[in-house]
Order: sequence, then C-alpha cells, then structure tokens
Amino acid sequence: MDTISFTYNWPLVFLSIGVAIFSAFVALDISTRLAVTGRKTQNRWIFAGALVLGLGIWAMHFIAMLAFHLSMEVSYNAAIVLVSILPALLSCWIAFYIISRSLNSWKSLLIGAFFIGTGIILMHYIGMEAMQMSADITYDPLLWALSAVIAFVTSLAALRLLFQLRNLSGFHWRKIGSAVLMGFAVAGMHYTGMAAATFVPAEGHVHGGASSVNGTVLGYAVGLGTLLILSLAYNSVRIDRRITAQSDESELKFQSVIESANDAIIVADHTGHITQWNQGAAHIFGHLKEEVLGESLQMIIPERFRQLHQDGMKRYYESRKPHVIGKTLELDGLRKDGSEFPIELSLGTWETEDGLFFSSIIRDITERKLTEERISSLVYLDPLTGLPNRRLFNDRLETTLARAVEDQQLFSLLYLDIDHFKLVNDTLGHAGGDQLLMEVTERLQLQLAEKDTLSRLGGDEFIFLLPRTNHRQAAEYSQRILDSFHKPFRFNGEELFVTPSIGISLYPSDGQDAETLIKNADIALYRVKEEGKNNFQFYTNDMNEEVARRSKIAIGLRKGLERGEFTINYQPQIDIKSSGIIGVEALVRWVHPHMGPISPGEFIPIAEESGTIIQLGEFVLRNACLQNKAWQDAGLPKFRVAINISARQFSQLNLCELVQSALADSGLQPEYLELELTESIIQNAAGAIETMKELKTMGIHLSIDDFGTGYSSLSYLKLFPINTLKIDQYFTRNIHVDVKDAALVDTIIRMAHNLELNVIAEGVETDEQLSFLKERHCNQAQGYLFNRPLPADDIQRLYGDPPPLGV
Repeated sequence: MDTISFTYNWPLVFLSIGVAIFSAFVALDISTRLAVTGRKTQNRWIFAGALVLGLGIWAMHFIAMLAFHLSMEVSYNAAIVLVSILPALLSCWIAFYIISRSLNSWKSLLIGAFFIGTGIILMHYIGMEAMQMSADITYDPLLWALSAVIAFVTSLAALRLLFQLRNLSGFHWRKIGSAVLMGFAVAGMHYTGMAAATFVPAEGHVHGGASSVNGTVLGYAVGLGTLLILSLAYNSVRIDRRITAQSDESELKFQSVIESANDAIIVADHTGHITQWNQGAAHIFGHLKEEVLGESLQMIIPERFRQLHQDGMKRYYESRKPHVIGKTLELDGLRKDGSEFPIELSLGTWETEDGLFFSSIIRDITERKLTEERISSLVYLDPLTGLPNRRLFNDRLETTLARAVEDQQLFSLLYLDIDHFKLVNDTLGHAGGDQLLMEVTERLQLQLAEKDTLSRLGGDEFIFLLPRTNHRQAAEYSQRILDSFHKPFRFNGEELFVTPSIGISLYPSDGQDAETLIKNADIALYRVKEEGKNNFQFYTNDMNEEVARRSKIAIGLRKGLERGEFTINYQPQIDIKSSGIIGVEALVRWVHPHMGPISPGEFIPIAEESGTIIQLGEFVLRNACLQNKAWQDAGLPKFRVAINISARQFSQLNLCELVQSALADSGLQPEYLELELTESIIQNAAGAIETMKELKTMGIHLSIDDFGTGYSSLSYLKLFPINTLKIDQYFTRNIHVDVKDAALVDTIIRMAHNLELNVIAEGVETDEQLSFLKERHCNQAQGYLFNRPLPADDIQRLYGDPPPLGV
C-alpha cells in the first residue's frame, strides 16, 4: 500500500524544541517559588506552573505538527486542538501539585509520572485526531509504545528535576541543563509518536501537493506568542523572587531586631497557639523556643486568668472590636518554674492569608514595681517603723471623715507618745531609742483591728485612727494600750519599763475636720502629761482655754523681757547650826500687765518649750551677779547667790563664756556664784562632766538641785565635780508623814557626808522638820520657816536684824 510522503520544516522543528526547553526552564523557576510561599500564594504558583509548562508542551506539539508537511492539503479541527490542551494542563497541574506537597518519594513520583505521562500522551494523540486530510493514520505498535515510555520517563524525570532543583534560583547551570534535557525529552516523545504514524491515502481521493505557507506562518505565530507568554511568566517569577528577597531581607532585619530585644515578643494565631518566640521571651519566661512553638499561649498565663484571656481572644476574633488592642496593660505572667511576676503587655493584631495573628510585646516590670513600692514607702511610710507616715495618715483621715459624714458614723483619734523618751535616747543612744520605737510599734500593732490605722507622726509620737468607735470603745482601747506596756522591754539582757500617754478626740463632738481633731487630741495628750503621764484623757472644751492661756504666756514671755516685766526675788539659805544666812537663791518673778502675777511653775515650763528660757536665764544670771556685787559694795557680808540653770541653758555651747561674761560685767568673784543643776540636765555624763569641770575650774560653786527626783545612776556622784546636794522639798515636807521619805532623806544626808558634799534641804516649813534635819546633821536649809523669797531691798534688812527662826 502506498503511503503519503512527508517532510519537516526544520526551522519550526527547532522552534518547537526551543519552546519546550524554555517552558521547562520557566517551569523549573516557578517550582522554586513553591518552596518559599504560603498556602494561598502556593496555589497561584501551582496554577501558573501548570499553565506555563502545559502551554509550553502543547505549543511545542502544535508547532511540531505545523512543521510536519504531508504531500496533501491538511487542516486542523479547532475544537479538537483546543481540547488537546486540557490533558497537558491537567498533567502539569498534577506535577506541580505533587512537588508543592513535598511528596519526594519514589512511590509518589511514579504515580505522578503515570498520570502526567498519560496526560501528555492524550494531548499528543488527541492533537493527531485534529488533523483534517484525505488520508488515514495507522501506528506502529512498537514505536507507539516507545513514545508512551518516553512520555512516562520524561514525566518521571521532570518531577524528579522539579523536586531537586526547586531550591535553585536564577541562571544555574544545573537548571539550564535540566531544562534542555526536559525540552529534548518532551520533543523526543512527540517526534517518536510522529514516527510511529503512517499516513495512507483514503480511497476515492486524489492526492496533490499542499501549500505549507499558511501553516508555517501559523507555527511561527504560535511559537513567538508562546515565547512571549513564557517570557512574561519568567519575568513575573524574577520580580516575585526580587520582591521575596527584599521581603526576606526585611524579615531578617526584623527578626534580628526581635531577637535582640530584651522584651518578650510573642506571636500567636487566632487559636492561641504560639508561632513566634524570641530570646527575650525565653529569658523572661524561662521556656526555650523549641519548647513553646505550637503550644498554647495559656502556658504563660496564671491559671486564674486563663479563661478570661481565652474569652477575650474569642470576643475579638468574632467582633473585631479593639477592646484592649493597641493599649498597654499591666498583668501577671507565669514563669516556667511556676512563679508569677508583674508584666506590661502591648497587644497588636494583623491578618494574612494564613489567618488572624496576635502579637504581644511583654516587659518584665518586677524592678519597676519594686522601685514604685520603694518610692511609695518613702512617700507614705515611716522609714523606721514601716507605719503610715503623716501624709498617708492624713489621706486616710480625710477618707474616714467623708464616710463618717455620709454614714453619720462616729470615730476617734488616739494621740500617743512615750513618757520620758528623751531620757531613753540620752541613756541608750539614738540607736537604742530607734530599737525601742520599733518594739513599741510591734506592741501597738497587736492592738489594731483590720479597719484601724496606726501612724507614726515623728519622734515618739503615734496616732490611732479608729473608725466606728464611740466614747466607751475609745476608752477601752486606750486602756488596752496602757495595759500592754506593763510588760518590760528588753535591751541587751536588761529590762526597761516605759509608759505611754494618750490624748483622745472624738468625731464629731471634738471637731469636724482633720486639723481640729488632731489638734484637740494633742491638747488632751498635753493634759495627761501635766497630770502625771501614763494615762489617757479625752479632750474637753476647758482645755482650749488652757491652751489659749499658754499661748498668751508664750507670746508674753519675749515681750515681757523687752518691757522689763520680770523681777528677781531672793530666798535666804540658812546654816542650821548657826542660824545665819550663808547665801540666797535667785528666783524669777513675773507680773503680766493684763494677766497679773504668773507663777513660775506655770511660765517656766512654757519658757523651756518655747526656747525663751535662754534669754530668761541670761537675764537672771546677769542681774543676780550685779545684785550680789551691789550688796557687797554696800557692806553686806559676802555670800553666794544660787541660780538655777535650765536644761536648754546647760546644753548651750557658750554657757561657760556666758557665765564668764556675767561675772566680768558685774565684777563678782566666781566663788560667790552658785549654779544649781537638775539631775535631768546631766544625763549625758561625758558632755556634762566636761562642762562642769570647766565651770569648777573657774571657781564657781556647783550643786545638784531636786536630788532624788531624777534618774541618774548614783555612781555619777563620784564623777561630778559638785559641792552641794539639794534635797527636794517633796521629801522634806513628808519627813513626818512618810517613813520611807524620812529614810530617804536620812540616806541622802549620810551619802553626801561620806562623799564630802554639802547638803541643803528645801521646803522646810515646820520646827519638826528642822529638828529632824539637825539630828541628821544636815548642813543648810531654806523654806518658809525662815523666809519667803524677798525683793533685793529686803535682804540688807535681814543682815542688819536677823529674825527669829519660825518667822
């Protein structure tokens, strides 16, 4: 049987092979994008790869068909030609789908190669059926089978190369070589299939030569069009690669910033599972990155907050309302070891093709919180005791006042200080005083109820705020405080007893504002101090009058000195054996122009508190020295004038210079001046002894006044350079009333004589008292039995005509 001859248009053949090679190269390039893109983008690249490779294979086939010239007219059925594209596209889609799933196993490759090869074969032979001509086609079974094998092997090789080379990008020799191999393999399958075909003229037809001009033009058009499409696809890949590279570079920079951050940066998806975890998070929470990726974010949230956090994420995911997004929150975090710590959280969200994500920037604010607490402590807490200070107490008092006004409730203030605390400080030192305050605080805190406030206002002053307490409850509370001090405090193995004094004010009867309530409680405290301490006292309106009088006296003291309202009286001191006057004690007197005579017992303590005692003491010292020198110049026998020195005067650094100045200005010899010091003045023995020695060196006579009422150790007597002990009038008056006082006076006299000291008894008012003192060999006495304090002018009369004893 005759067969129809055919020829090839070799330029079209080469064009077809070139299209196959270029499409394979572009397909390999597209495969590199599958490994680096997300799911949605990956699906687009699968479609693009299938289109490029499928179109390239089909274009190669169609151009090759147009390059095939039979010695008869041939046309093509457009519908069948278009249908032939579908197997090529489908088979190439299968190829890219397989490599996108990373199924790089021989089993998956063989299955994929089978379907792809089948698709190529179908494309080829469907395309052959599209030929319209006066001839029949028969196929050589052997060559037909060989073409199928080539299609299968070509598919398998293509899959393998797509897998192996998908991590290569750009012009790499392996990729170019593989594209050439794939192009020739696809072309080889086509031309092997064409070789298997035999064209036999159909009966009843005359075969003549057919023009190939139109087919050639069409072949070139299809080839160039395909190359153009492939070039566009290749450029798209390059642009995407460049964009991806830039994005990767930005991502690397971003990751570098994230990893170098000290704060924790954590990313979680909308289900709450961790997708990103930086070194800051590992440091703060203690979990390594590989331990937490894919785990629930709940692992760093304390259990009590987990449901709240989960509900918040769900609410945002459903509503997309901001709520806490973009805000900075302070929460608690949970470390790997189970410990909780304060954190500061900033939360953000974004949405990608992979869904909604939450980013958290978390900072450990433990140090900041500790700093804030320390600052708060400095501002609101007493540094020694840790109690609320005055500022915090005032805040709480204002709050309590507001509630009391609203709820018509009573409350009380208890103003407390420690009796003789200065003595404790002087004896034990400031460190010992601080230790006592801390132990007092502990004891006071035991009395507190949950609603109560105890504050240290400063020094040894404390104040209680007791909400919802009436007069009876405040009294009971105060008594419990007093009772709690019955137990001694211990210092270095020794027992120390201290007592508190408490002043009480009640709201609203004693004031309706904070300042008035505190002031009135302080006034009540002062009354307790005046009446003997170690007790409590409620504020009364009468106390205000006393405070007003004290205020007037304090103001009048300075003005009185300026106006010359003060005078000095002198009480004679009598030698018990001879009944003669051996000295006088200078006693200051004050007659106020409006208030009249004011007792020294009233204005001297006020002068001590206000500091006016310094000027007052200097006034007495200078005028007493001048008066004594004036008596001597008038011919009176020389005797000493005794002057009381206050604690404030004695603590002045210039005391010795002041005494020296008074003596120099008056011309009085030092041996005719006696300074009377109380035991409380000389508690600080080291400093006191130095001052006393300096005065003694000047020739001044020194005595201890009110002996027996202070708290000095008797061992100090051998250290003090003193001349005289003065027995306090309290003991003298009780000689015939209290056996213990009589024994005490007798003991003081004996002790003074044994220490070679002079003894003078104050407050002698009866012959019985004088007889007792004579029997005990007391040296001197003074009191109303002899004379009251007299003006300076009367002293000369006494020397001229001494009165009988008892006058």
